[in-house]
Amino acid sequence: MKLSARDATAYFRKPDPNGAGILIYGGDAMRVALKRQEVIKALVGPNGEEEMRLTRMTGAELRKDPAMLGDAIKAQGFFPGPRVAFVEEAGDSVAKAITPALADWAEGDAQIVVTAGQLNARSSLRKLFEAHPRAYAAGVYDDPPSRDEIEGHLRAAGVANVSRDAMDLISAYSREMAPGDLRQTIEKLGLYKLGDGTEATVEDVEACAPQSNEAGLDDLLNVVADLNASDIGPILSRLYAQGTQPVALCIAAMRHFRQLHTAASDPGGAAAGIGRLKPPIFGPRRDRMVRQASNWGRPNLEEALGAITETDLTLRSANTAPDRALVGRMFIRLAMLGRRRG
Repeated sequence: MKLSARDATAYFRKPDPNGAGILIYGGDAMRVALKRQEVIKALVGPNGEEEMRLTRMTGAELRKDPAMLGDAIKAQGFFPGPRVAFVEEAGDSVAKAITPALADWAEGDAQIVVTAGQLNARSSLRKLFEAHPRAYAAGVYDDPPSRDEIEGHLRAAGVANVSRDAMDLISAYSREMAPGDLRQTIEKLGLYKLGDGTEATVEDVEACAPQSNEAGLDDLLNVVADLNASDIGPILSRLYAQGTQPVALCIAAMRHFRQLHTAASDPGGAAAGIGRLKPPIFGPRRDRMVRQASNWGRPNLEEALGAITETDLTLRSANTAPDRALVGRMFIRLAMLGRRRG
């Protein structure tokens, strides 16, 4: 039976306990692996592998020994409970080995879970599972998780109380992060809020998100936009020590000041302009950018964008001045510009 995207999401969370098995396929190996983990855990529980109720094999091993899967689904373990025979890295080349195992499957046998890469509609492996009356086939695509999936992950992590802004931030992360990073962020949030019945906030989510040089970039851009020229040097030194390049700093500055310019140019005011930015900005960062856009004003931000553009063009030309010195001077010039005209 072929599962639609919506039905597949529900099945991954609560698989058919009386089914013969499922084929999970897709181009993103991480997404496929996460869905496979979810299904197997739902079928055999968290201790299934320790209790030897999970048998693993690869497609290559099954090709060498076609009887391996049939033996695995019929074998009885020492511990009671549902069993799973898992075949990873499968493809159409193992369809012939899986066919007799599915045909011989009966009530009480281990369920068959098979994972594969991208399979087209003509795939013999897909046709095998789609045509079987008690087996399922589900494609996993590169679309970001739905709101329902995110809420399911939060429930599984024990996070029941999430503010609206925090949920919007998690949704924004889901469109930017790899699936594994998003899952780890939500699991960390569950640990972070363990025993805490208060609402999960934007600050809580940001505290659990993967850290990168972006945090240092934000620090630099904020001290510049907040006109704190004396703090620019130490932050620049730290970013350069981490391997950040001057051109990357210039690009980040251009992005930040363009956002401020967009906000300051909005007829409804800076707050309305920040609210229309994509991807959305939340929490204290949003409040800070509203304040920065209001303090600078549109004319000053246009002059700042001109200074950034000038430096960017100089960096990309055959200039003789040191790149780091050019960028450092640009940031100090911006901070002084805002202070002089603020």
